Amino acid sequence: MDEFLARVAQSLAGLPGVEAVSLGGSRALGTNRPDSDWDLAIYYRGTFDPQHVRDLGWPGEVSEIGGWGGGVFNGGAWLRPEGIHVDVHYRDLDVVEHQLAEAREGRFHVEPLLFHLAGIPSYLVVAELALNRVLHGTLPRPDYPPALRENAPTVWWGTASLLFTYAAANHAPYGRYAQCLGLLAQGASQAAHAVLAARGEWVTNEKTLLTKAGLTGVDDLLASATPAPDHLTEIVREVHTLCENALQSNKGSID
Repeated sequence: MDEFLARVAQSLAGLPGVEAVSLGGSRALGTNRPDSDWDLAIYYRGTFDPQHVRDLGWPGEVSEIGGWGGGVFNGGAWLRPEGIHVDVHYRDLDVVEHQLAEAREGRFHVEPLLFHLAGIPSYLVVAELALNRVLHGTLPRPDYPPALRENAPTVWWGTASLLFTYAAANHAPYGRYAQCLGLLAQGASQAAHAVLAARGEWVTNEKTLLTKAGLTGVDDLLASATPAPDHLTEIVREVHTLCENALQSNKGSID
């Protein structure tokens, strides 16, 4: 597999405009299964034409720039070179460097992205720099900025708390089961971001978000919920309290 990775990375590094290639996901962290796919990011500056990826001739789908919603997560490709699943992410170096500077000042924003309950923080591309393995070129490897660690938990908890409050006031009392549980899942995901930011722990996706934050108890609470208004109201309270206590234990207090 090392030879396979070297061949694929070399092909991507040779595309016009690409300055660096990195390996991310479970394979970069050494937590992969034998059947795990390969997550690669190509870093370009200025412009990049996805047609160059298509011209490699690998089976799969190639999006345009911005094809995955725009913003910091600005597109990529699902490919099968040599019959092996490889995801390629486009990364604009100007955007990445801007978000690194913002994170160092404690600033970020949250963008919607399909399949992500909480949305993604703009510092996700900074987290990738910190965690990914550079295969070609040179990229910075930042530590978790103290200003971000100070500010991000408050921002994430503010939105999570509002979701819990809305669920308690506007869905639970009326037995709106699906809507109530949906808000609780979203709020718990945002609370998990708050916990991990308080620890100074980078996040690149939501797959193990609740587990890393020590919030798997949310699963049990949601599984036990019934549409009865009184019970839904109690579940909202318990999820809210569980998330609040997790943040308190990592941050000391909630602003």
